[in-house]
Amino acid sequence: MPSLYDRDTASLSRLQKLRFFPLAVTGGQGSYVRDEEGRRLLDLSASWGAVSLGQAHPAVAEAVAKALGDQAAASTLSNATLPAVTLAERLLELTPRGERVWLGHSGSDANETVARAVVAATGRPRIISFAGAYHGGTAGSMAISAHSVQEHAEKAAGLQVIPYPDPYRPLEGDASGGAILAALERAFETDCPPQEVAALFLEPIQSDGGLIVPPPGFMARLAALCRKHGILIVSDEVKVGLGRSGRFHCISHEGVEPDIIVMGKGLGGGLPLSAAIGPAEILDFATAFSMQTLHGNPVSASAGLAVLDTIAAEGLIDQAAEVGAHLQAALRALAQRQPLIGDVRGRGLAIGVELVSDRATKAPAAREAAKLVYRAFELGLVLYYVGMNSNVLEMTPPLTLSRTEADEAVTILDQAFTDVAAGAVPDEALAGFEGW
Repeated sequence: MPSLYDRDTASLSRLQKLRFFPLAVTGGQGSYVRDEEGRRLLDLSASWGAVSLGQAHPAVAEAVAKALGDQAAASTLSNATLPAVTLAERLLELTPRGERVWLGHSGSDANETVARAVVAATGRPRIISFAGAYHGGTAGSMAISAHSVQEHAEKAAGLQVIPYPDPYRPLEGDASGGAILAALERAFETDCPPQEVAALFLEPIQSDGGLIVPPPGFMARLAALCRKHGILIVSDEVKVGLGRSGRFHCISHEGVEPDIIVMGKGLGGGLPLSAAIGPAEILDFATAFSMQTLHGNPVSASAGLAVLDTIAAEGLIDQAAEVGAHLQAALRALAQRQPLIGDVRGRGLAIGVELVSDRATKAPAAREAAKLVYRAFELGLVLYYVGMNSNVLEMTPPLTLSRTEADEAVTILDQAFTDVAAGAVPDEALAGFEGW
């Protein structure tokens, strides 16, 4: 009898896979998943942040069961439903400047919808985004992204890409990001007239580009420049929002109120659900403009309400801030004895650990990152790597992660680093696991 992972390989398309090791999940509780061999693994990814309350949270299970037990159709396309309306009202209460909510399945469809809507509603044809940005996997969301993994994708006409401010690898040695702002101002004066730009898409922490936290004040200065020219500000919070950073909206750390906020992943607690919250002049621009039959699905919307209720009831925003600070401190202590660690950064439970082969040159340690996550999996820990150089360990665990679980994760990582340095993971072990 072939293993579950082998059956997956034989039946499911590679087009939708991003694999780092042979994990086959059969169940889970809280911060742990169970694999096909019955092993219990601590999950520092939470399916890239999507399982925001952990595996099998009773509040989500109860909400989904109730919604299915008296199912109110399957859509908001041609009728109103109480779960979708209530979810929209709740999101508007939580979002400054919000007037309307668009509900979808994923961050990809939400970002695509916003990108199309801002151009159509303003009559301005161009978008600004950051190098390293990953706004989704649909044609429209890839068109405004600039991650190396999507080099195959056609880009939006006139897309203006600017560097993301990385204090660890600053452009022109300017850790404040001032050189980036100066370059954008020059572009406005030359080949990118600001009156042609509908919106700036930003990630308040750049996630798949390397879990990069911008320098203090940069986003506020960038927002002011955009406001000067009537350019809308879109905050993509798909992975880093919903309390993960220690604030409900991650952009709040920057003192910026965006025009539109995009949510996804963790909003559904493991079910497909996304949202765009913004002004009526954009999100009411036209009917039948961006619709799919299952948008606003009442089961997913009910799960979203359970997520919001639980975040509030269990104090998970404060817990993310406190446990995240504890985990980052432990990782910085780990860096004192593991020379592969070049930088530890993050906010709350959105954490990146950049691996380098030499701290002086900051040469990316991509192969070592691949071996590290593989060895961690063998030792009972699930996490992945991201970044334009494929060398940043990404940690987006459930918001319910405890200090004890954080300590367990660091203990496993310590052993994994030691084992990788000792050559415990041969190159051939990574065959078939391309990762990023």
